[in-house]
Amino acid sequence: MKLALMLMGGSALVFVGLLGLYYNTVSGGQHSLDLLAIGQMQLPAEVQRRFFPFLFVGFGIFTALFPFHTWVPDGHSSAPTAASMFLAGVSMKLGGYGCLRVAVFLLPVAAKEYSPVIIVLATIAIIYGAFATMMQKDLKYINAYSSVSHCGFILLGIGMLTRTAITGAVMQMISHGLMTALFFAAIGMIYDRTHTRLVEQLGGLLKVMPFISTVFVFAGLCSLGLPGLSGFVSEITVFMGSWQRTGELYRLATILACASIVVTAVYILRATGQTIMGPVKAGSYNGLGDATWNERLAGVLLGAGIVAIGVAPFWLSDLLAPGVKAIMDHAGNAFGIK
Repeated sequence: MKLALMLMGGSALVFVGLLGLYYNTVSGGQHSLDLLAIGQMQLPAEVQRRFFPFLFVGFGIFTALFPFHTWVPDGHSSAPTAASMFLAGVSMKLGGYGCLRVAVFLLPVAAKEYSPVIIVLATIAIIYGAFATMMQKDLKYINAYSSVSHCGFILLGIGMLTRTAITGAVMQMISHGLMTALFFAAIGMIYDRTHTRLVEQLGGLLKVMPFISTVFVFAGLCSLGLPGLSGFVSEITVFMGSWQRTGELYRLATILACASIVVTAVYILRATGQTIMGPVKAGSYNGLGDATWNERLAGVLLGAGIVAIGVAPFWLSDLLAPGVKAIMDHAGNAFGIK
């Protein structure tokens, strides 16, 4: 219910923002909702300032913008595994896409003016999400709160408005989609067999479910940014692009975002150690089956995407370059940032 209400509220804000664009644009003698047509117009700065918050916050709710992120952990924990994989892997990325493709692309003057606010909220989401994850005992809540932190990197890259940071933000959308879907898949496999997601009730699963445990550890290592996996490539690209913005606020936000990696490593390694390593809890999980062929196939496919981005990232950055260049060429003069 919280998920439905929060996303409905976000959609209402987006709708108000789109109506504002519609009634303040005229293309061919009539109002337009054509993205390309609106992009070619020079909307007055006052119009941009007025409607940018509606669009950015509306789309931002979909991608866990602080403080409108509270639907994420409750929604994920209540959803079945497939729904959690879709919600985190695909649906939440639509919010980041809307922030970039609609709000920033169409309203670049307002994007630059609101940039400090976006960066502050994104940094809070990164730090808060990481520390909140440390307090969780449920595996789904751990992954859900970590998604709040990781989606903060997306918003941080968009808010920095540099070519490298925006490239990193889009790479983070793809990387996080693969990683968190794999993580939720592993958690779902564990829950189907043990009927619990509480860390304190698990332990020694590597001896019982070697493949599922390997997938769990692999997804966790990607989440904490291990070099060679997609999480490292996307996050370091965001950091490099963020450092290009000069100014105390931008440098401080970048440093705090980098520092969150330490907290991420703590909760990932702790959850992995308590869940996967050690003796089997009370012997109650002995005899449980490992992954089936279709579960193995899903794990291998998602893992292959993570490795492909982590080991050879340039094919993805080259694929994203034309789109990022189009945004920067269109709005670069308004940004005043390279």
